Amino acid sequence: MRFLPTRIHGAIDYSWGVALLASPWLFGFADTTTAKWVAIVFGVGAILYSAFTAYELGVLRILPMTLHLMLDGVAGALLAASPFLLGFSGRVYLPHVLFGLFSVAASLVTRTEVTLATGHREPA
Repeated sequence: MRFLPTRIHGAIDYSWGVALLASPWLFGFADTTTAKWVAIVFGVGAILYSAFTAYELGVLRILPMTLHLMLDGVAGALLAASPFLLGFSGRVYLPHVLFGLFSVAASLVTRTEVTLATGHREPA
């Protein structure tokens, strides 16, 4: 069931990206190079593709919302699996897994229709 409005999803996108970028220092794994850079790359990536998404908080509004949600799902799954795929799960895994699963969940519950400033809905 898709109940989350795209405007709220957009606010979450930017907050999630910044929180993921800060997570190596917030959660004490900045000394684990691979784990740190995975968080940074995924955080920057999420902010960038959010800026290019055709939704209320998009800057350039190029990517359709459906593609954005697919990226959220795939990137979230990869982020959640990254500690195990890249071999740093012995040092840190929980932030990557939780941020990743959150992204997957958000991709599944966000509406695909965008409500523009005019009040009419644009199909995905």
